[in-house]
Amino acid sequence: MADKIALFGGSWKFIIAFMTFFGVWISVNIIAFNAFDPYPFILLNLILSCIAALQAPLIMMSQNRQDQKDRIRSENDYKINLKAELEIQQLNEKVDFLIIKLSEQGKL
Repeated sequence: MADKIALFGGSWKFIIAFMTFFGVWISVNIIAFNAFDPYPFILLNLILSCIAALQAPLIMMSQNRQDQKDRIRSENDYKINLKAELEIQQLNEKVDFLIIKLSEQGKL
């Protein structure tokens, strides 16, 4: 769930939705006669602080999970590369053996 929230929180949809929300909030409170959150917009600041306080740990959790996935992927890449190196080494040994055999037979 942290990955999905972090994915949405870092998207243009989130930024546009929040900018729209801010615009509506500020417009309503400036235009309204009995504003529920007058000019310094303290309630809006409280809401933003709460969102930031919740969003930051979720993003950190998502990054930690991504780090674990990257670590596993790196280990798998290392194992694959090691196996490929060993196979190439075996092929080199076989080619060397064939070259020696052919040179002994005078065909090379």
